[in-house]
Amino acid sequence: MSENRASVSLSHTDSEALVDARVSPLGSLENLSQREVEQLLTAGHGSVYELFRRCALAVLSSGLESDDVRAIFERYKDFDIRLGRQAWGIKLEVRNAPSSAFVDGHMIRGIKEHLFAVLRDIVYIHDAIIGSHRFDLTDPASITNAVYQILRNARILDYKGRPDLVVCWGGHSIGKMEYVYAKRVGYELGLRSLSVCTGCGPGAMKGPMKGAAIGHAKQRIYDGRYIGMTEPGIIAAEPPNPIVNQLVIMPDIEKRLEAFVRTAHAIVVFPGGAGTAEEILYLLGILLDPANVDQPLPVIFTGPAAAADYFAQIDRFIGATLGSAAQKRYKIVVGDPAQAAREVTRGIEAVREHRRNRSDAYNFNWLLKIQPDFQRPFEPTHEAMSKLELRRGLEPHVLAANLRRAFSGIVAGNVKEQGVQAIEARGPFELHGDKEIMNLLDDLLAAFVAQKRMKIAGDYRPCYRLVA
Repeated sequence: MSENRASVSLSHTDSEALVDARVSPLGSLENLSQREVEQLLTAGHGSVYELFRRCALAVLSSGLESDDVRAIFERYKDFDIRLGRQAWGIKLEVRNAPSSAFVDGHMIRGIKEHLFAVLRDIVYIHDAIIGSHRFDLTDPASITNAVYQILRNARILDYKGRPDLVVCWGGHSIGKMEYVYAKRVGYELGLRSLSVCTGCGPGAMKGPMKGAAIGHAKQRIYDGRYIGMTEPGIIAAEPPNPIVNQLVIMPDIEKRLEAFVRTAHAIVVFPGGAGTAEEILYLLGILLDPANVDQPLPVIFTGPAAAADYFAQIDRFIGATLGSAAQKRYKIVVGDPAQAAREVTRGIEAVREHRRNRSDAYNFNWLLKIQPDFQRPFEPTHEAMSKLELRRGLEPHVLAANLRRAFSGIVAGNVKEQGVQAIEARGPFELHGDKEIMNLLDDLLAAFVAQKRMKIAGDYRPCYRLVA
């Protein structure tokens, strides 16, 4: 087998063509010292290997219309990937990989870059962040520093120009109308020379990037940034879309969310399901902290005209749980992509002035205060979910943190392998709280289910039970 060439075999289970290939680094890890090679080889065959294997398979499966993690891993259960040594560093040998990642015997360049980005981040996180003991991951300042170091190692922070990064959130399971609208908003952002960062997956994460790429092409911008931020628990359900040209794997959902808000100069929220609700509550919980009252960060909720009722329900839920102060932290723009982009542009100018006056970095918001409740990883077990305080009388940012955890658990039960296994073994998670809050949650989640925002395909079986 020649370098970077692939041989094709036929799966004995479903007649699908599978591919064996030898791949050299591209986009990351091209030049390595002998010490770095030894570290990679050790990590590649040690405790980190299975995590890397699963994330690598997720990247190679990009484009599959499925968010059923178990089905993807079962479909390619014979997939294997190994690290080997060559004169200038390392190479990867893959066995029984999805054929969709290859063209005429060569791995698609973008997928190859993503594959080595996965290796870079997983090895760096386990070696330099977790294994080095340089970071106390129970200390807020140290957690923020770890997030910064991961982003810097991935070269996400290399950009030194004017603030221009728009983080776009929204569902991976959306209809064609909402996808086309997200693409149109991205186009308007691209025409205004703005870059896009998303969770890197399909749906409302892909649309803005695709639109921005067209807008950039019209403006003859050849170095547009399309940043994808993900984490190991979600990457198989939301593999990187092909527009992503900078991919970074964060250790967990909390550090992923912190990376979003510290790098963002504006945030645009499209319609979505439980994951989008989690992101909204995380963001509003931080912005409601009295320490962040002066922090300018434009937040725009937007979607096609048909999404007006969706955003009205989200707005009611926020008002009824977190209060009017939370509602003042965002604007709703329906059916007008250009207006959404104009609101973003105006807001980014305010961010630029604030950062310049406070001598804060343009590429990483050090001044934003994030409380430990939003930084500590939340493991959504049945016990942890049942103990969440969802009641009146809590400070708005504290209630936001607990609601965020509730939605995080629902996301895990929907699409993350560990969460799916927990639900299969012990039944739905139970959430306990005030009757009013439980009724609001029930209405919102029922709407997500009715609008098919929980899963891409198949009938949805709730992974939660609400108890007043």
